[in-house]
Amino acid sequence: MPHLILVRHGQSTWNAQNRFSGWVDVPLNHHGRQEAIAAARKISLYPVDVAFTSLLMRAMETMAICLTEGPSRTDSKSPVFKHDPADPDWHNWDQYEGHQDEEIPIFQSPNLDERHYGDLQGYNKATMADTVGHDLVQQWRRSYQTRPPGGESLADTAARTIPFFNYRILPLLKAGANVLLVAHGNSLRSIVMELESIPAEDVPHLEIETGEPLIYDRLANGQLRRQTEPVFLTAP
Repeated sequence: MPHLILVRHGQSTWNAQNRFSGWVDVPLNHHGRQEAIAAARKISLYPVDVAFTSLLMRAMETMAICLTEGPSRTDSKSPVFKHDPADPDWHNWDQYEGHQDEEIPIFQSPNLDERHYGDLQGYNKATMADTVGHDLVQQWRRSYQTRPPGGESLADTAARTIPFFNYRILPLLKAGANVLLVAHGNSLRSIVMELESIPAEDVPHLEIETGEPLIYDRLANGQLRRQTEPVFLTAP
């Protein structure tokens, strides 16, 4: 049974400071790297054939850790970041074909980047709530249709994540591949909404925790179903 593994990146430096990150390319902090290591251990029981991540370093760092730190990954395939032939900015100079039996290809796409928070990026969330009101900030952060000033709504984010998922990732799952996707709170929220048919009015209650894997099984009828009690490796 093929699996889809979703992981939100570990805590970033701006997560720890309660700041809007969006497209700002902030790295993981120490705690975030520990979260990524814990995620790597949890998912190490699940084989990975191909992986996808965003262009932002906090997701890339988490991906690299997830595919190297788990105990069963040590002598397994090597993760290799590759250019996606579907990327219009790819210059076609990367002709390396790789070794399917020895490597896990990792494809990056801006379609998986975090939601763009526009004018809010860099600001402390609590300070912004004190300035313009908690309810408005919560609407900017958690509603489906409302855009923050100069930024994307979750609907805007879904308009790039869902077509990419359907075009690039879903066919691999249908072909029997195990796929690891490491991305961001909002890019993953949009994908989970689609996979689980969550209505827009319930979106404010949908949370994706940093470093906490979600496992989906691809059923015989082609549907993806989240495991309610995934089997994770937790012992030291």
